[in-house]
Amino acid sequence: MRDLGVFGAAILLASVGLLGALLSAKLSSRFSIPAPAVFLIVAALASDLFPSLNVSILTVERIATVALVVILFDGGASIGLQRFRAAAGPIAALGIVGTFVTAGAMAVFAHWTLGVDWTIAALLGAAVAPTDPAVMFSVFGGHEVSGRTGTILEGESGANDPVGIALVIGIVELATHADATPWIVVREFSIQMAVGLAVGALGGVGMGMLLKRLTLPSSGLYTLRTLAGAGIVYGVATVAHGSGFLAVFIAGLAVGDLRVPFRAEIEIFQDALSSLAEIVVFVALGLTIAISDIGATHWGQGLLLAAVLALVVRPVVAGLLLLPAQLRHGERAFIAWGGLKGAVPILLASFAVQQHVHDAHLVYELVFIVVLASVVVQGGTMRPAARRFGVHFEPTPASSVGVTSPM
Repeated sequence: MRDLGVFGAAILLASVGLLGALLSAKLSSRFSIPAPAVFLIVAALASDLFPSLNVSILTVERIATVALVVILFDGGASIGLQRFRAAAGPIAALGIVGTFVTAGAMAVFAHWTLGVDWTIAALLGAAVAPTDPAVMFSVFGGHEVSGRTGTILEGESGANDPVGIALVIGIVELATHADATPWIVVREFSIQMAVGLAVGALGGVGMGMLLKRLTLPSSGLYTLRTLAGAGIVYGVATVAHGSGFLAVFIAGLAVGDLRVPFRAEIEIFQDALSSLAEIVVFVALGLTIAISDIGATHWGQGLLLAAVLALVVRPVVAGLLLLPAQLRHGERAFIAWGGLKGAVPILLASFAVQQHVHDAHLVYELVFIVVLASVVVQGGTMRPAARRFGVHFEPTPASSVGVTSPM
Protein backbone atom coordinates (compact mmCIF):
# COMPACT_ATOMS: atom_id res chain seq x y z
CA MET A 1 0.00 0.00 0.00
CA ARG A 2 2.91 2.32 0.74
CA ASP A 3 4.26 1.84 -2.79
CA LEU A 4 0.81 2.52 -4.21
CA GLY A 5 0.61 5.78 -2.27
CA VAL A 6 4.04 6.89 -3.50
CA PHE A 7 3.04 6.06 -7.06
CA GLY A 8 -0.22 7.96 -6.64
CA ALA A 9 1.69 10.98 -5.36
CA ALA A 10 3.94 10.82 -8.41
CA ILE A 11 0.92 10.72 -10.73
CA LEU A 12 -0.61 13.64 -8.84
CA LEU A 13 2.58 15.68 -9.18
CA ALA A 14 2.90 14.88 -12.90
CA SER A 15 -0.77 15.72 -13.54
CA VAL A 16 -0.55 19.02 -11.66
CA GLY A 17 2.60 19.83 -13.62
CA LEU A 18 0.86 19.03 -16.92
CA LEU A 19 -2.15 21.18 -16.00
CA GLY A 20 0.20 24.01 -15.03
CA ALA A 21 1.99 23.67 -18.37
CA LEU A 22 -1.33 23.85 -20.23
CA LEU A 23 -2.35 26.97 -18.30
CA SER A 24 1.04 28.56 -18.91
CA ALA A 25 0.66 27.83 -22.63
CA LYS A 26 -2.64 29.75 -22.54
CA LEU A 27 -0.93 32.69 -20.84
CA SER A 28 1.99 32.57 -23.28
CA SER A 29 -0.36 32.90 -26.25
CA ARG A 30 -1.98 35.93 -24.64
CA PHE A 31 1.35 37.66 -24.00
CA SER A 32 3.02 36.54 -27.28
CA ILE A 33 5.68 34.51 -25.45
CA PRO A 34 6.29 31.05 -26.98
CA ALA A 35 5.11 28.25 -24.72
CA PRO A 36 8.51 26.47 -24.89
CA ALA A 37 10.12 29.55 -23.31
CA VAL A 38 7.73 29.32 -20.36
CA PHE A 39 8.29 25.57 -19.92
CA LEU A 40 12.06 25.97 -20.10
CA ILE A 41 12.27 28.88 -17.65
CA VAL A 42 9.84 27.43 -15.11
CA ALA A 43 11.55 24.03 -15.15
CA ALA A 44 15.01 25.59 -14.77
CA LEU A 45 13.81 27.68 -11.82
CA ALA A 46 12.16 24.60 -10.29
CA SER A 47 15.43 22.65 -10.50
CA ASP A 48 17.06 25.54 -8.63
CA LEU A 49 14.46 25.56 -5.85
CA PHE A 50 14.07 21.77 -5.65
CA PRO A 51 17.38 20.06 -6.55
CA SER A 52 15.73 16.64 -6.21
CA LEU A 53 13.86 17.38 -9.46
CA ASN A 54 17.12 17.49 -11.41
CA VAL A 55 17.11 15.05 -14.33
CA SER A 56 20.21 13.39 -15.78
CA ILE A 57 21.36 14.46 -19.22
CA LEU A 58 21.15 10.85 -20.44
CA THR A 59 17.47 10.65 -19.46
CA VAL A 60 16.74 13.97 -21.16
CA GLU A 61 18.58 12.85 -24.28
CA ARG A 62 16.25 9.88 -24.56
CA ILE A 63 13.15 11.97 -23.81
CA ALA A 64 14.18 14.58 -26.37
CA THR A 65 14.79 11.92 -29.01
CA VAL A 66 11.30 10.41 -28.61
CA ALA A 67 9.70 13.86 -28.50
CA LEU A 68 11.49 15.01 -31.64
CA VAL A 69 10.42 11.88 -33.53
CA VAL A 70 6.81 12.83 -32.78
CA ILE A 71 7.30 16.53 -33.51
CA LEU A 72 9.24 16.04 -36.76
CA PHE A 73 6.78 13.50 -38.15
CA ASP A 74 3.83 15.73 -37.28
CA GLY A 75 5.64 18.74 -38.72
CA GLY A 76 6.41 16.96 -41.97
CA ALA A 77 2.81 15.74 -42.25
CA SER A 78 1.44 19.23 -41.61
CA ILE A 79 3.59 20.64 -44.43
CA GLY A 80 3.01 17.87 -46.98
CA LEU A 81 4.80 17.34 -50.27
CA GLN A 82 2.80 19.93 -52.18
CA ARG A 83 3.78 22.83 -49.90
CA PHE A 84 7.30 21.48 -49.55
CA ARG A 85 7.89 21.37 -53.32
CA ALA A 86 6.81 25.02 -53.65
CA ALA A 87 9.63 26.07 -51.31
CA ALA A 88 12.12 23.22 -51.76
CA GLY A 89 14.94 25.45 -53.06
CA PRO A 90 15.03 27.91 -50.14
CA ILE A 91 14.48 25.09 -47.64
CA ALA A 92 17.44 23.12 -49.01
CA ALA A 93 19.62 26.23 -49.13
CA LEU A 94 18.91 27.22 -45.52
CA GLY A 95 18.60 23.70 -44.15
CA ILE A 96 21.81 22.26 -45.59
CA VAL A 97 24.16 25.00 -46.81
CA GLY A 98 22.96 27.47 -44.20
CA THR A 99 23.54 25.03 -41.35
CA PHE A 100 27.14 24.41 -42.41
CA VAL A 101 27.92 28.09 -42.96
CA THR A 102 26.29 29.12 -39.68
CA ALA A 103 28.14 26.41 -37.77
CA GLY A 104 31.45 27.46 -39.31
CA ALA A 105 30.92 31.17 -38.67
CA MET A 106 29.91 30.60 -35.04
CA ALA A 107 32.85 28.24 -34.50
CA VAL A 108 35.30 30.88 -35.72
CA PHE A 109 33.67 33.54 -33.55
CA ALA A 110 33.68 31.30 -30.46
CA HIS A 111 37.34 30.37 -30.96
CA TRP A 112 38.53 33.95 -31.43
CA THR A 113 36.28 35.61 -28.86
CA LEU A 114 35.91 33.03 -26.07
CA GLY A 115 39.38 31.54 -26.43
CA VAL A 116 38.14 27.92 -26.54
CA ASP A 117 39.98 25.32 -28.61
CA TRP A 118 38.80 24.46 -32.10
CA THR A 119 37.01 21.24 -31.06
CA ILE A 120 34.85 23.03 -28.48
CA ALA A 121 34.31 25.94 -30.87
CA ALA A 122 33.17 23.51 -33.60
CA LEU A 123 30.77 21.80 -31.19
CA LEU A 124 29.33 25.15 -30.13
CA GLY A 125 28.90 26.25 -33.73
CA ALA A 126 27.28 23.00 -34.84
CA ALA A 127 24.97 22.88 -31.80
CA VAL A 128 23.53 26.39 -32.21
CA ALA A 129 23.27 26.28 -36.01
CA PRO A 130 19.97 24.38 -36.49
CA THR A 131 16.57 26.04 -36.32
CA ASP A 132 14.43 24.08 -33.87
CA PRO A 133 11.24 22.32 -35.03
CA ALA A 134 9.63 22.17 -31.57
CA VAL A 135 9.76 25.96 -31.20
CA MET A 136 8.95 26.69 -34.85
CA PHE A 137 5.88 24.45 -35.00
CA SER A 138 4.77 25.86 -31.63
CA VAL A 139 5.10 29.46 -32.81
CA PHE A 140 3.52 28.83 -36.24
CA GLY A 141 0.87 26.35 -35.09
CA GLY A 142 -2.62 27.77 -35.50
CA HIS A 143 -1.40 30.78 -37.52
CA GLU A 144 -1.88 31.79 -41.13
CA VAL A 145 1.36 33.03 -42.71
CA SER A 146 1.40 34.79 -46.05
CA GLY A 147 3.41 33.52 -49.00
CA ARG A 148 6.05 30.85 -48.56
CA THR A 149 7.70 32.27 -45.45
CA GLY A 150 6.00 29.92 -43.00
CA THR A 151 6.68 26.87 -45.17
CA ILE A 152 10.34 27.85 -45.58
CA LEU A 153 10.89 28.29 -41.84
CA GLU A 154 9.02 25.11 -40.90
CA GLY A 155 10.70 23.13 -43.68
CA GLU A 156 14.13 24.45 -42.71
CA SER A 157 13.59 23.45 -39.08
CA GLY A 158 12.79 19.90 -40.16
CA ALA A 159 15.61 19.63 -42.70
CA ASN A 160 18.49 21.21 -40.80
CA ASP A 161 18.18 19.26 -37.55
CA PRO A 162 19.43 16.01 -39.13
CA VAL A 163 22.25 18.03 -40.70
CA GLY A 164 23.24 19.51 -37.34
CA ILE A 165 22.97 16.15 -35.58
CA ALA A 166 25.13 14.38 -38.16
CA LEU A 167 27.66 17.21 -37.96
CA VAL A 168 27.86 17.05 -34.15
CA ILE A 169 28.17 13.26 -34.16
CA GLY A 170 31.09 13.55 -36.57
CA ILE A 171 32.79 16.22 -34.44
CA VAL A 172 32.31 14.13 -31.28
CA GLU A 173 33.86 11.14 -33.05
CA LEU A 174 36.79 13.35 -34.05
CA ALA A 175 37.18 14.63 -30.49
CA THR A 176 37.05 11.22 -28.80
CA HIS A 177 39.29 9.20 -31.13
CA ALA A 178 42.96 10.08 -31.16
CA ASP A 179 43.54 8.57 -34.61
CA ALA A 180 40.53 10.24 -36.24
CA THR A 181 40.87 12.80 -39.02
CA PRO A 182 38.43 15.50 -40.24
CA TRP A 183 37.40 13.03 -42.93
CA ILE A 184 35.32 11.22 -40.28
CA VAL A 185 32.99 14.24 -40.11
CA VAL A 186 32.39 14.09 -43.88
CA ARG A 187 31.91 10.32 -43.79
CA GLU A 188 29.52 10.41 -40.85
CA PHE A 189 27.47 13.19 -42.41
CA SER A 190 27.24 11.44 -45.80
CA ILE A 191 26.14 8.13 -44.30
CA GLN A 192 23.59 9.73 -41.98
CA MET A 193 22.00 11.79 -44.74
CA ALA A 194 21.99 9.12 -47.45
CA VAL A 195 20.56 6.37 -45.26
CA GLY A 196 18.06 8.70 -43.57
CA LEU A 197 16.79 10.00 -46.91
CA ALA A 198 16.45 6.50 -48.39
CA VAL A 199 14.70 5.02 -45.35
CA GLY A 200 12.42 8.06 -45.06
CA ALA A 201 11.37 7.88 -48.71
CA LEU A 202 10.77 4.13 -48.63
CA GLY A 203 9.10 4.37 -45.25
CA GLY A 204 6.83 7.14 -46.49
CA VAL A 205 5.71 5.02 -49.45
CA GLY A 206 5.17 2.03 -47.19
CA MET A 207 3.22 4.07 -44.65
CA GLY A 208 1.08 5.52 -47.43
CA MET A 209 0.13 2.02 -48.60
CA LEU A 210 -0.53 0.94 -45.02
CA LEU A 211 -2.69 3.97 -44.23
CA LYS A 212 -4.83 3.42 -47.30
CA ARG A 213 -5.23 -0.35 -47.27
CA LEU A 214 -5.06 -1.57 -43.68
CA THR A 215 -8.51 -1.55 -42.06
CA LEU A 216 -8.89 -1.60 -38.29
CA PRO A 217 -11.90 -2.20 -36.02
CA SER A 218 -12.06 1.32 -34.49
CA SER A 219 -11.13 4.90 -35.33
CA GLY A 220 -8.83 5.15 -32.30
CA LEU A 221 -6.58 2.43 -33.69
CA TYR A 222 -6.17 4.39 -36.93
CA THR A 223 -4.54 7.20 -34.99
CA LEU A 224 -2.10 4.83 -33.28
CA ARG A 225 -1.16 3.32 -36.63
CA THR A 226 0.67 6.48 -37.74
CA LEU A 227 2.60 6.64 -34.46
CA ALA A 228 3.75 3.05 -34.89
CA GLY A 229 4.81 3.79 -38.46
CA ALA A 230 6.87 6.80 -37.42
CA GLY A 231 8.61 4.76 -34.72
CA ILE A 232 9.44 2.00 -37.18
CA VAL A 233 10.88 4.46 -39.71
CA TYR A 234 13.05 6.12 -37.05
CA GLY A 235 14.21 2.78 -35.67
CA VAL A 236 15.14 1.29 -39.06
CA ALA A 237 17.08 4.40 -40.08
CA THR A 238 18.95 4.59 -36.78
CA VAL A 239 19.85 0.88 -36.73
CA ALA A 240 21.14 1.29 -40.30
CA HIS A 241 23.42 4.13 -39.04
CA GLY A 242 21.34 6.80 -40.76
CA SER A 243 19.56 9.90 -39.53
CA GLY A 244 16.33 8.74 -37.94
CA PHE A 245 15.17 12.35 -37.60
CA LEU A 246 15.56 13.00 -41.33
CA ALA A 247 13.77 9.72 -42.06
CA VAL A 248 10.67 10.55 -39.97
CA PHE A 249 10.49 14.08 -41.40
CA ILE A 250 10.65 12.74 -44.97
CA ALA A 251 8.06 10.08 -44.15
CA GLY A 252 5.79 12.74 -42.67
CA LEU A 253 6.09 14.82 -45.83
CA ALA A 254 5.24 11.78 -47.94
CA VAL A 255 1.98 11.01 -46.14
CA GLY A 256 0.97 14.60 -45.40
CA ASP A 257 -1.22 15.10 -48.48
CA LEU A 258 -2.76 11.61 -48.64
CA ARG A 259 -6.50 11.10 -48.37
CA VAL A 260 -6.76 8.38 -45.76
CA PRO A 261 -9.51 7.01 -43.49
CA PHE A 262 -10.22 9.10 -40.39
CA ARG A 263 -7.77 11.79 -41.48
CA ALA A 264 -9.33 14.42 -39.22
CA GLU A 265 -9.02 12.21 -36.14
CA ILE A 266 -5.43 11.34 -37.03
CA GLU A 267 -4.53 15.01 -37.36
CA ILE A 268 -6.12 15.85 -33.99
CA PHE A 269 -4.26 12.99 -32.32
CA GLN A 270 -0.92 13.93 -33.89
CA ASP A 271 -1.35 17.58 -32.93
CA ALA A 272 -2.18 16.67 -29.32
CA LEU A 273 0.73 14.23 -29.11
CA SER A 274 3.11 16.78 -30.62
CA SER A 275 1.97 19.39 -28.09
CA LEU A 276 2.53 16.95 -25.23
CA ALA A 277 5.98 16.08 -26.59
CA GLU A 278 6.81 19.79 -26.75
CA ILE A 279 5.84 20.27 -23.08
CA VAL A 280 7.73 17.19 -21.90
CA VAL A 281 10.94 17.92 -23.77
CA PHE A 282 11.28 21.55 -22.67
CA VAL A 283 10.39 20.77 -19.07
CA ALA A 284 12.93 17.94 -19.06
CA LEU A 285 15.59 20.14 -20.64
CA GLY A 286 14.98 22.84 -18.05
CA LEU A 287 15.42 20.31 -15.23
CA THR A 288 18.93 19.42 -16.38
CA ILE A 289 20.40 22.73 -15.33
CA ALA A 290 20.30 25.01 -12.30
CA ILE A 291 20.33 28.65 -13.37
CA SER A 292 22.03 29.75 -10.14
CA ASP A 293 25.00 27.47 -10.94
CA ILE A 294 25.79 29.32 -14.16
CA GLY A 295 28.46 31.94 -13.52
CA ALA A 296 28.22 35.55 -14.62
CA THR A 297 31.05 35.00 -17.10
CA HIS A 298 29.19 32.20 -18.84
CA TRP A 299 25.99 34.27 -18.93
CA GLY A 300 27.90 37.04 -20.66
CA GLN A 301 29.51 34.65 -23.14
CA GLY A 302 26.22 32.88 -23.91
CA LEU A 303 24.32 36.12 -24.45
CA LEU A 304 27.13 37.39 -26.69
CA LEU A 305 26.89 34.23 -28.80
CA ALA A 306 23.10 34.59 -28.97
CA ALA A 307 23.34 38.24 -30.06
CA VAL A 308 25.94 37.59 -32.76
CA LEU A 309 23.98 34.59 -34.04
CA ALA A 310 20.63 36.40 -34.19
CA LEU A 311 21.78 39.86 -35.30
CA VAL A 312 24.78 39.12 -37.54
CA VAL A 313 25.36 35.53 -38.64
CA ARG A 314 21.77 34.42 -39.27
CA PRO A 315 20.72 37.58 -41.18
CA VAL A 316 23.84 37.53 -43.37
CA VAL A 317 23.68 33.80 -44.14
CA ALA A 318 19.92 33.76 -44.73
CA GLY A 319 20.01 36.98 -46.74
CA LEU A 320 22.66 35.67 -49.13
CA LEU A 321 21.15 32.20 -49.54
CA LEU A 322 17.66 33.59 -50.19
CA LEU A 323 18.77 36.00 -52.94
CA PRO A 324 17.72 33.61 -55.76
CA ALA A 325 14.29 33.05 -54.16
CA GLN A 326 11.32 35.10 -55.32
CA LEU A 327 10.63 36.77 -51.99
CA ARG A 328 10.01 40.32 -50.89
CA HIS A 329 12.67 42.04 -48.79
CA GLY A 330 10.33 41.94 -45.81
CA GLU A 331 9.81 38.20 -46.21
CA ARG A 332 13.57 37.63 -46.31
CA ALA A 333 13.99 39.72 -43.16
CA PHE A 334 11.23 37.79 -41.38
CA ILE A 335 12.85 34.45 -42.27
CA ALA A 336 16.23 35.75 -41.10
CA TRP A 337 14.73 36.74 -37.73
CA GLY A 338 12.84 33.46 -37.45
CA GLY A 339 15.82 31.13 -36.95
CA LEU A 340 14.64 30.09 -33.48
CA LYS A 341 16.73 27.77 -31.32
CA GLY A 342 15.30 25.20 -28.94
CA ALA A 343 15.41 21.53 -27.97
CA VAL A 344 17.69 20.33 -30.77
CA PRO A 345 20.70 22.56 -29.90
CA ILE A 346 20.50 21.41 -26.26
CA LEU A 347 20.17 17.78 -27.41
CA LEU A 348 23.26 18.22 -29.58
CA ALA A 349 25.21 19.63 -26.65
CA SER A 350 24.13 16.64 -24.57
CA PHE A 351 25.81 14.29 -27.08
CA ALA A 352 29.16 15.87 -26.21
CA VAL A 353 28.47 15.54 -22.46
CA GLN A 354 27.53 11.86 -22.80
CA GLN A 355 30.73 11.12 -24.72
CA HIS A 356 32.82 12.93 -22.06
CA VAL A 357 34.28 15.46 -24.47
CA HIS A 358 36.63 17.92 -22.74
CA ASP A 359 34.74 21.06 -21.60
CA ALA A 360 31.43 19.58 -22.77
CA HIS A 361 29.61 21.01 -19.74
CA LEU A 362 30.74 24.49 -20.81
CA VAL A 363 29.22 23.83 -24.23
CA TYR A 364 25.98 22.65 -22.58
CA GLU A 365 25.65 25.77 -20.42
CA LEU A 366 26.42 28.17 -23.26
CA VAL A 367 23.98 26.44 -25.61
CA PHE A 368 21.29 26.57 -22.91
CA ILE A 369 21.78 30.34 -22.60
CA VAL A 370 21.65 30.80 -26.38
CA VAL A 371 18.41 28.79 -26.55
CA LEU A 372 16.86 30.67 -23.64
CA ALA A 373 17.67 34.03 -25.24
CA SER A 374 16.36 32.88 -28.63
CA VAL A 375 12.99 31.53 -27.48
CA VAL A 376 12.33 34.54 -25.24
CA VAL A 377 13.58 37.39 -27.43
CA GLN A 378 13.16 36.13 -30.99
CA GLY A 379 10.18 33.90 -30.25
CA GLY A 380 8.44 36.61 -28.28
CA THR A 381 8.83 39.17 -31.06
CA MET A 382 7.73 37.08 -34.06
CA ARG A 383 4.33 38.79 -34.26
CA PRO A 384 5.72 42.36 -34.07
CA ALA A 385 8.42 41.37 -36.55
CA ALA A 386 5.77 40.09 -38.96
CA ARG A 387 3.94 43.43 -38.76
CA ARG A 388 7.20 45.35 -39.20
CA PHE A 389 8.20 43.35 -42.29
CA GLY A 390 4.73 43.24 -43.85
CA VAL A 391 4.16 39.50 -43.40
CA HIS A 392 0.65 38.27 -42.62
CA PHE A 393 0.94 36.30 -39.37
CA GLU A 394 -2.41 35.94 -37.66
CA PRO A 395 -4.19 33.19 -35.68
CA THR A 396 -6.20 30.80 -37.83
CA PRO A 397 -9.96 31.15 -37.28
CA ALA A 398 -11.33 28.23 -35.28
CA SER A 399 -13.09 25.73 -37.45
CA SER A 400 -15.04 22.61 -36.81
CA VAL A 401 -13.43 19.32 -37.57
CA GLY A 402 -15.36 16.90 -39.66
CA VAL A 403 -15.13 13.14 -39.58
CA THR A 404 -13.71 11.37 -42.58
CA SER A 405 -15.19 7.97 -43.21
CA PRO A 406 -13.05 5.03 -44.30
CA MET A 407 -12.29 4.77 -47.98
